[in-house]
Amino acid sequence: MSQQGDRPTRRPVHEDDWWGQLYETDAADVADDTGPTPTADTLDDRFASAGAVAAPPGSVPAPRPPDGLSRPAWDKAADPAAERPESGPERPESAEPAPEPAAQEPPAPLAVPYVGDGPPTYDAEPTALPAADPDELDDLVADTVLDGARYGSCTLRAASVRGDSARYRGEPRRDSLLTARFGSGPGALILVAMATGARATPGAHRAAAEACDWIGRAVGLSHARLAEDIRAGRRGDLKSGLHRLTDRSLGKLRAGAAEQGLDPEEYAATLRCLLVPADPECRTRVFFGVGGGGLFRLRDGEWQDIEPSVAEQSGAPVVGYGSLPAAETPEGDRLTMDLGITTPPSPYEPAPEPARDPFRFRASIARPGDTLLLCTAGLAEPLRGEPDLSRHLARRWAQGAPPGLAAFLADAQVRVKGYADDRTAAAVWEA
Repeated sequence: MSQQGDRPTRRPVHEDDWWGQLYETDAADVADDTGPTPTADTLDDRFASAGAVAAPPGSVPAPRPPDGLSRPAWDKAADPAAERPESGPERPESAEPAPEPAAQEPPAPLAVPYVGDGPPTYDAEPTALPAADPDELDDLVADTVLDGARYGSCTLRAASVRGDSARYRGEPRRDSLLTARFGSGPGALILVAMATGARATPGAHRAAAEACDWIGRAVGLSHARLAEDIRAGRRGDLKSGLHRLTDRSLGKLRAGAAEQGLDPEEYAATLRCLLVPADPECRTRVFFGVGGGGLFRLRDGEWQDIEPSVAEQSGAPVVGYGSLPAAETPEGDRLTMDLGITTPPSPYEPAPEPARDPFRFRASIARPGDTLLLCTAGLAEPLRGEPDLSRHLARRWAQGAPPGLAAFLADAQVRVKGYADDRTAAAVWEA
């Protein structure tokens, strides 16, 4: 490679500083080929060529270091005097040698924390991906879903995480999470819906997703009326209407099971929902659903289990989809409300069997500083069964400001030995 006059001027360096001259060359010089040869130049050829370009006229190019030895190491071995400083006072022989700089350990990877008497058996991070069908890629479920928002006086955080057992076995997440806002301004209504498909069934994740979709569509079509009833405190209307919506949504799952030739228990899901009005003047929070899980409130640093029991559900049972409505209960609660749901096309069409699990409903008034937690059984069971977990989350979430999305996800997946199911949780912090 010959020197060319149009190359940029380089900063002068010491003529013996071969290694410094090499790094003072342009990147283009280092990358240049040394000429047309039968084989491509090696990286050593290009380094030697770059050194020849940088060397002053008449100087002898430095020899190439042997294979397997870097240039700085070879220079030091060839010229031991290079280790001594060129000037300055000599160090007394009796002086202590300078301490070697401490080797810096690489940062340890962040581990998912756990509580209890020992770590869980499964790995803390995802292991195997679920099997995929190239013709059904829309059927894939992400390992983790994270969402959040802030409206009025409340801040929402929501997450759904595949359990340790499903991660190890390469099974899809059976939990499904839906967060949606219907409407705008103070009249908007926020819905959080979470569902869990039946255990050990192939289509469990699809059933959970469909349950969330059906209830989301039903609430969305009637959000204006629901938001008005929440602000007005019409508890009876809300309870009966939401019960009917829940029966209708789960009834569609049973109909889907029949179409697929499955037993209704094989294509079923629990369903738990939370309605939060965006109106900052309204602090009413409405829970409803069917199936296991938990509803907790963190108030003054202490957890309260406010999951409504069957005994607390007063009034006559709400009739299922396809039945004629009753006019009024002894308490004055209307059993139906006009939510845009049409009646069956024929009075002889049989109604689906009602859900075996009781319908649960609770409307509560939030106070400033409260944290309301709605979750599936995957988090509710360790919260009730492991005091260390409830204490840990109480310390984390009673600090005033709501956590960010990443911090909430870390809190929601704190591990507990013996609990390896999917976890879905939604928490509302009240300002």
